[in-house]
Amino acid sequence: MVFKRVHGMHRLIRLEFTSAFEMLDFVQVVNDHIGRGVGFDEDSIHWIGVAIRECVINAIKHGNRRDEKKKVHVEANVNSKQAEIVVEDEGPGFSRRSVPDPTLPENLEKCSGRGIHLIEAYVHEVEWSKGGRRVRMVIHDGPDVLPRG
Repeated sequence: MVFKRVHGMHRLIRLEFTSAFEMLDFVQVVNDHIGRGVGFDEDSIHWIGVAIRECVINAIKHGNRRDEKKKVHVEANVNSKQAEIVVEDEGPGFSRRSVPDPTLPENLEKCSGRGIHLIEAYVHEVEWSKGGRRVRMVIHDGPDVLPRG
């Protein structure tokens, strides 16, 4: 794990951990600490945490298929203006287009796609790459997302 402070209100963190759901609490603690350190309000910290948590769950469950020999990689670059978070797994990947919209009437009773829907709902930018193994999320400063300094 790397944690360093750069230029005042800037945080860079890199985590690499085994594909175990027990790691979710650790990721949440780190998210909360970083968010408070750069001055995000509690609502922003919560919603950023939801997006990260969903990404990590998907990486463990669907990407790495709970194989504890495979790692999940999380990198967060956070300052008072925005948070950029990258989550990557070591699985086979997937096509984002293949995941049905869980809000459509025909999908309401299905148990898949909700995590991706939450991720895309709570961040400003989402980029899927490396065949679906990597997701990059950016949350910009704004009145309803991040606090004004």
